[in-house]
Amino acid sequence: MAAKVDLSTSTDWKEAKSFLKGLSDKQREEHYFCKDFVRLKKIPTWKEMAKGMTGKVEEPQYKKDKQLNEKISLFRGDITKLEVDAIVNAANSSLLGGGGVDGCIHRAAGPLLTDECRTLQSCETGQAKITCGYRLPAKYVIHTVGPIVHGEPSDSQAAELRSCYLNSLDLLLEHRLRSAAFPCISTGVFGYPNEAAAEVVLTTLRAWLEQHKDKVERLVICVFLDKDESIYRQRLPHYFPPDSPGPDGPCSQL
Repeated sequence: MAAKVDLSTSTDWKEAKSFLKGLSDKQREEHYFCKDFVRLKKIPTWKEMAKGMTGKVEEPQYKKDKQLNEKISLFRGDITKLEVDAIVNAANSSLLGGGGVDGCIHRAAGPLLTDECRTLQSCETGQAKITCGYRLPAKYVIHTVGPIVHGEPSDSQAAELRSCYLNSLDLLLEHRLRSAAFPCISTGVFGYPNEAAAEVVLTTLRAWLEQHKDKVERLVICVFLDKDESIYRQRLPHYFPPDSPGPDGPCSQL
């Protein structure tokens, strides 16, 4: 194992990255920026969450698949506290931090994240790049740049948003990572309408999981706003139909 490194004072991101790679999962906990981190096993799968559903989904867009429903989760909370293999950062093109979730991730991970990002020399819209997670419970951060939208998104902007997710997932496979958490990319100051973004996200994740479900343990849709949680609770049953819907009542009462 690499020599002991203090992540709070270290100025060498390469040294810190090497040090962290040599630690066991238990040893890494000592270096998390927070103590109230959330383990993946504490995040309910969609299959578990949907057990509390009432009512049938009118014309779900996809067939029921219990296996897929075990691979997807909806979680409302702080993405920086999730202990998963990778969290995805809704970054700006500089990759040097910004507002919203981007700023939160950089603050939680510490300055070494910005130091490594500086070596990546920016990122184009729809593309994704990966770094160490440093002081985060997540081992890696996948940085992706979503489209900036004014009004209704165009087909090309929808394709760019889709690429954010697909390119992030490509990095997941490339680095043999088994779990990832995604924020709501582009829906903040970048202006992508929340409902339209959710449709792109769910269409993309459903199609990807159908092809790669054996290669990942879990994909977490991590929302922060009540509005986004409500949108996903309403839309998830159409893309990931529950196995056994209850008797009567609206699907939104999850």
